[in-house]
Amino acid sequence: MSQLIINVPPQKVWVRKEYLRDLQDGHGEFVEGVWVTAKSLPGRSFYFETYLPEYGALYDKLPISAFVSSPKTPEPDLDLTNLQFWDCMSYGVVCVQKKHIGELDFEVRTRDFGHLKGQYLFSLDNYHPYNDKIDCGTSEMPEEHKSHNCILLENGQFVLYPNNRMRLYSPSRTPDVPKTPDFKISTKFYRTEVGLKWQRLGDTDEYFWQTQEERDSNPAKSSDSTNQEQNNGNQPEKNA
Repeated sequence: MSQLIINVPPQKVWVRKEYLRDLQDGHGEFVEGVWVTAKSLPGRSFYFETYLPEYGALYDKLPISAFVSSPKTPEPDLDLTNLQFWDCMSYGVVCVQKKHIGELDFEVRTRDFGHLKGQYLFSLDNYHPYNDKIDCGTSEMPEEHKSHNCILLENGQFVLYPNNRMRLYSPSRTPDVPKTPDFKISTKFYRTEVGLKWQRLGDTDEYFWQTQEERDSNPAKSSDSTNQEQNNGNQPEKNA
């Protein structure tokens, strides 16, 4: 089942009015709003649906660049390509709040504006939503998948950034001079039920089953265990 639209935490925002006027006018003006939902369309920026109390209106399909945290032009003023690093990867989308890192100090590495600090809000993550259709996208390929972490920058803008364009600092655990990561992209599919040397288990109904290798390595113990299980299952009833 396709997700397409997802609830997001109700974040108070100010909408640049030019986005409410199809970029024709309204520049330099702002309208108070609250985020309601986000939409994920492959190959496009995330679209946010926003409640505008002053008008009693619900306005849909605005990109992250339409929003600021206060009614003033930010400095520096980042464009859309610096606010959302990658387009949506699928119609399937979920929203999560990564509680363990929520209170850490965040720093993002932008395309053109260097390193900027901010506060974590939530994350949007894509997946393939159709069990009965071929996955022609890349949302579930290890080397292509990206999370979209929503962060409120100190300049008042919101960004959607992947993990590998951020640094997270813990006052109690991060050293004063953190190491420089030398990681490589994860390209492997990790699975536990293929390529096993153990036998298949369709021929046994034992609860505490043992592989043939385990039985061969300690035949006496295996025999005692089997006898004990058989005895436990056939104890004569005692007279009352």
